[in-house]
Amino acid sequence: MLFGRMNPGYDHIIAPDSITSNSQSAALSDVSPQDKPWDKHRAFADRVEGYYGSDPDFHRYSDRVKDCAQLLQFGLVPQEDTTLKLKLRNAKFCRVRHCPVCQWRRSLMWKAKAYKVLPNIVEKYPTHRWLFVTLTQKNVPIQQLRDTLKQMNQAFQRLVQLKVWPALGWLRSTEVTKGRDGNAHPHFHCLLLVPASYFSHKYIKQAEWVEIWRKCMRLDYNPILDVQAVKQGHRPMELVPELLKYCTKESDLVADKGWFLELTRQMHKMRCVATGGVLKDYLKELEQEPDDLIGKDDEVEPDDQAQLYFGWKRQEKKYRMVNY
Repeated sequence: MLFGRMNPGYDHIIAPDSITSNSQSAALSDVSPQDKPWDKHRAFADRVEGYYGSDPDFHRYSDRVKDCAQLLQFGLVPQEDTTLKLKLRNAKFCRVRHCPVCQWRRSLMWKAKAYKVLPNIVEKYPTHRWLFVTLTQKNVPIQQLRDTLKQMNQAFQRLVQLKVWPALGWLRSTEVTKGRDGNAHPHFHCLLLVPASYFSHKYIKQAEWVEIWRKCMRLDYNPILDVQAVKQGHRPMELVPELLKYCTKESDLVADKGWFLELTRQMHKMRCVATGGVLKDYLKELEQEPDDLIGKDDEVEPDDQAQLYFGWKRQEKKYRMVNY
């Protein structure tokens, strides 16, 4: 009998009777149903590997993605109620920006750090409020994405320097989606820490936000913009999944080979997460590639004598238990 409970991003609970002497070829998704995402992301990675392999400029990326997360080593952590916690202990990651496996793991690590730090910020600024702002502009041909993101970054710097800018601190992530017209849709997701006075005499209406962003972007049209206030008494943690999700969702990565390869060129070495103001010291680690894509900073470490190994079976699109 199997049952699961999600822990921040990378470990799960399983029943000990789910591991038997006859389970040497058991699928990871059967042993731990909540680990099904491994199958999905590695299957997407196979497609990305093929895209990279078709272009001489990206053969090196293809080789790296091919080797990524081929073997997963899990430890078993005994629990007081006789269940076991399945926790990733080791895996080889390629760290290619648009590798679906690494993009997923990177997002999990960023989220785990944000969940850990945000309560400290709330405690430090108990009367302050939070805004979730999405800044956009019109879709652009994928070949113009890099220049467009540079323009958006410059516009954002102009925005935070304005006197009407209400935030004491901010966290900003970049997302690029593929529009229905085949063009790229770049946008910023921003979490802003504002004083309580913002809602009394410094409030900026939706139309005013649009006008301010339009001027900072130097556009000749009104861009789409969304502003949401986190309800008083609520914490910003519920916004973390939206804020620190993938830079580009996997369905867009694999929808069009040519678009994907050009996305790789356009996004090369571009930073997708930025922080500022009073939040920078708390969240500056989010601006960098996580050192750890496994989650080795847990308080409880698995028993090194109890290990399970799962290898990727490309034809089945599943991870299965292997002897190692």
